[in-house]
Amino acid sequence: MGTTNKETKPLLDMKVTIHKTSMIFPSKQTENKSMFLSNIDKVLNFYVKTVHFFEANKDFPPQIVTEKLKKALEDALVAYDFLAGRLKMNTETNRLEIDCNAEGVGFVVASSEYKLNQIGDLAYPNQAFAQFVHNAKDFLKIGDLPLCVVQLTSFKCGGFAIGFTTSHVTFDGLSFKNFLDNLASLATNMKLTATPFHDRQLLAARSPPHVNFPHPEMIKLDNLPLGIKSGVFEASSEEFDFMVFQLTYEDINNLKEKAKGNNTSRVISFNVVAAHIWRCKALSKSYDPNRSSIILYAVDIRSRLNPPLPRAYTGNAVLTAYASAKCEELKEGEFSRLVEMVEEGSRRMSDEYARSIIDWGELYNGFPNGDVLVSSWWRLGFEEVEYPWGKPKYCCPVVYHRKDIILLFPSFNGGEGGGDGVNIIVALPRDEMEKFKSLFYTFLI
Repeated sequence: MGTTNKETKPLLDMKVTIHKTSMIFPSKQTENKSMFLSNIDKVLNFYVKTVHFFEANKDFPPQIVTEKLKKALEDALVAYDFLAGRLKMNTETNRLEIDCNAEGVGFVVASSEYKLNQIGDLAYPNQAFAQFVHNAKDFLKIGDLPLCVVQLTSFKCGGFAIGFTTSHVTFDGLSFKNFLDNLASLATNMKLTATPFHDRQLLAARSPPHVNFPHPEMIKLDNLPLGIKSGVFEASSEEFDFMVFQLTYEDINNLKEKAKGNNTSRVISFNVVAAHIWRCKALSKSYDPNRSSIILYAVDIRSRLNPPLPRAYTGNAVLTAYASAKCEELKEGEFSRLVEMVEEGSRRMSDEYARSIIDWGELYNGFPNGDVLVSSWWRLGFEEVEYPWGKPKYCCPVVYHRKDIILLFPSFNGGEGGGDGVNIIVALPRDEMEKFKSLFYTFLI
């Protein structure tokens, strides 16, 4: 176990020069149409930025990769026609939609003055990695907002980074992984690995809506506490410390042993990691034994619906599960009970419960709200995508100022001790970070 919060300061400038910005269009004519967005999609109207690092490959210098990537994107936009569209408000239904108008995806070619091994620990949440992605706002012309912008940045060593800036309304983590698999296949001059399924009406609200459960994990816009603008997803102007906490395969197994208690059923790795993070985050604030803390975490509902969604469903098919406990229980209670609460939250996400949340979104304007959202990219497999130039050396998000979102990512090169470890990216005010760090290791003992 350990952290990667280095004593030496990370590079603040990646010395990136942009050489060309352009728009990429579908390689074949696509139908001009409007795409319905579900109540899950519309809550996620923000951009996700990820960077995928690749080591040098003598058979694929950056110039060749640029050509192949551009051609693959053009072909991908035929199957993913909505990605070349733009968001619009339907004035008749007052709903956000995607206008599939083939206006294109942004494409940026850039270079860095550094070699890949000079830019520091790839697993450290360096804000300067933002130079490897490009903002979508006002791309090429004022007022334009592409749903996706791709930037290829070459390094002096021949390695390179591919940065994706993608509107979350287009993909969830699983469907973005499927998109990357298809992109890699097209770059290899092969067919799509899976045909994407675009009908988001499958997650439309029922008519009339039926909210059959209380939903404490959701908050209405008119019930917002002072200072909250858009819930757990809202960026903050506060100053934060960033740290990457590492749990090795052995650490996770030790947590599983603690979690067993009298429970003989199989304990899931995610549940013990989430429970561990939950109590550290809740107790990093000033202690009030009677304060309630809610942890939020995404659950893929594709297989939980009746009938199940197609595996290749391209929209957002994740909903926010929750667990709630008083701080006294988080501090003094059995760890096994906290893990059970997380498991119960996941198990609660049945077809009927999922439909109830979707219908809630039809009746109210609101979004998930809790003390902490654990966003897991741990098992999505971005680093397993096989491009013609090889698999990524590492994939990571561009860090943002959201203290209530904690990210889980695969360990870099397997992490300490090998096996299935996890990197936990945390952003907190300094005093809370010190407390979080202390609790993180104390609760591992």
